[in-house]
Amino acid sequence: MLDDFLLRALLAGAAVALAAGPLGCVVVWRRMSYFGDTIAHGALPGVALGIALGFNPVVGVLGVAVLVALAALYFRRGRRLPNDAILGMLSHSALSIGLIGLTFMGGVRVDLTALLFGDILAISWSEVWATFAGSALVLALLLVIWRKLVAATVDEDLARAEGVPVTGVSVAFMLLVAGVVALSMKIVGVLLVTALLVIPAVTARRLARSPEGMAALAPIIGVGGVAAGLALSSFADTPSGPSIVVAEFGFFLAATIRSRLRGDG
Repeated sequence: MLDDFLLRALLAGAAVALAAGPLGCVVVWRRMSYFGDTIAHGALPGVALGIALGFNPVVGVLGVAVLVALAALYFRRGRRLPNDAILGMLSHSALSIGLIGLTFMGGVRVDLTALLFGDILAISWSEVWATFAGSALVLALLLVIWRKLVAATVDEDLARAEGVPVTGVSVAFMLLVAGVVALSMKIVGVLLVTALLVIPAVTARRLARSPEGMAALAPIIGVGGVAAGLALSSFADTPSGPSIVVAEFGFFLAATIRSRLRGDG
């Protein structure tokens, strides 16, 4: 039987993986993997803001992540700078601002390692239920916009001609990514959040025969990676967040080897 802290960690990690899986597929299809890093790094100033103003840091994380997402969309629409340059600028600027902000929290003890790499084993039951509620909300909203989001991902111009509100759908998608980042921070930390979005998705891409199959398989792979990572952490006494990412990467390598052996490329 699982120890109580491991059960809490497994449930919370599985909840996040279920939401991150299909969302990560869209991130991969849109070639926006670096966008996840940008939003994740924007979470750190949110923690500093939450501590400074005396409210739950998760609220600050979500608020600042939303602002960073909207800023990325604004600069992207201007098209005066390359997309990767915009994301790189926002990503590292936000991370640096957050780290500087935390140094001014003299009266508050901040576990920087937990913020950067997660501390899933310290999660409480109330945080588990909050994570489930947040993941359910993300999945429900994603389901509402799914068809329009896929249409806009395949061909923006065609989707716009068919009446799809491309800008609105893009904003909604970015806000959902921001929500998953806020949920994932306790699981793997701000430096590794993108792994939960991207690795299960690209692994599913190796195994699935269709986009729908990829979106269905990615959350299953994500949950498996969480379970395997926690097992590795428990037996080898390794950090839980990085262990989850290593397990997810192991699944990707296995899927790649399988594809090579089958001649799928």
